[in-house]
Amino acid sequence: MPFRSGLSFIGKKELTRSKRLDCDQIRKGMATPVEPPNGIRYPGKHYFSMWQTLFEIDTKYLPIKPIGRGAYGVVCSSINRETNEKVAIKKINNAFENRVDALRTLRELKLLRHLRHENVIALKDVMLPVHRKNFKDVYLVSELMDTDLHQIIKSSQALTNDHCQYFLFQLLRGLKYLHSANILHRDLKPGNLLINANCDLKICDFGLARTSVGQGQFMTEYVVTRWYRAPELLLCCDKYGTSIDVWSVGCIFAELLGRKPVFPGTECLNQLKLIINILGSQKESDIEFIDNPKAKRFIKSLPYSLGTTFSCLYPNAHPLAIDLLQKMLVFDPTKRIGVTEALQHPYMSPLYDPRSNPPAQFPIDLDIDEDLDEAMIREMMWKEILHYHPEAASADLEVC
Repeated sequence: MPFRSGLSFIGKKELTRSKRLDCDQIRKGMATPVEPPNGIRYPGKHYFSMWQTLFEIDTKYLPIKPIGRGAYGVVCSSINRETNEKVAIKKINNAFENRVDALRTLRELKLLRHLRHENVIALKDVMLPVHRKNFKDVYLVSELMDTDLHQIIKSSQALTNDHCQYFLFQLLRGLKYLHSANILHRDLKPGNLLINANCDLKICDFGLARTSVGQGQFMTEYVVTRWYRAPELLLCCDKYGTSIDVWSVGCIFAELLGRKPVFPGTECLNQLKLIINILGSQKESDIEFIDNPKAKRFIKSLPYSLGTTFSCLYPNAHPLAIDLLQKMLVFDPTKRIGVTEALQHPYMSPLYDPRSNPPAQFPIDLDIDEDLDEAMIREMMWKEILHYHPEAASADLEVC
């Protein structure tokens, strides 16, 4: 969707102002050509060092500089020399060192191959490894975005109601598509929302995403960074659904309005206390969804709180923004607004057109055996990679 005329763009220079020190580090860490390990240079590959990390990448990609790093590895900006398109390359270092992380990478690969929506990051390529049986690193190539919502929120960039409205609209629009494909993101937070200079937003990082496995039941291991985690997850409820993503969206929306996290808990119990302090003590009818007796007793044991209205917390926010926020941040998930309802809320009316928001064409099945061994995960990942290299798949080639 094009940006509305008359709405100020967020300048690229402004967005990165809060990252000046990072930019200085980046300039010092430009991609440097290096010799391959053990002096073995494979056909179609060239070698660069960035932030003391070796990149063995296809020769059609010319790396420019590193732009981010985390537990997964390093991301660099690059140019596809065949198309002249700017892209981001994420190196997942030692992808099979931890079996849980390897399953997460496999799940993300399987999911991103099927997702096609302008508010969801597009995976353009996965580089074909040199060795089929013992490759260690995985290189993902995706669209290149300018920054993320976390960087915008903590910057000095002024955010108007129009900005907040447009970011929220795109997030809900992308989430509606994911939910229609039977996908829960489960880790929505500002850092997983990529933004470019004209305010386009794309949801990324699907390593924790899951599909439904029955009547509202989903896998219940660690999900969602704590500050954006819904009460039903904090309370270890056995069943949860799409409403956990809506809670996360509400937390992100509040952070946009206030320029700081609304529930910055230090651990799970503290997180629940912060939520009750703002939402107020819950009625008996509002905690019936809690299926864990110990968790229910904990909520009842908390000191009584009248709560704080969101209009007091965010006095400069548009009244309709406050109304929508109140409907998202509801303690009882069965009473929380749904994504489609949120898009139909009056706050979204200047932007939402149901005719231009089609659902996914079919649900996606992400069922993966959690007990797969390393060899099988590697083989399944190889088969996923072949989808991006039909020439290798059709010839049934094993490179080297």
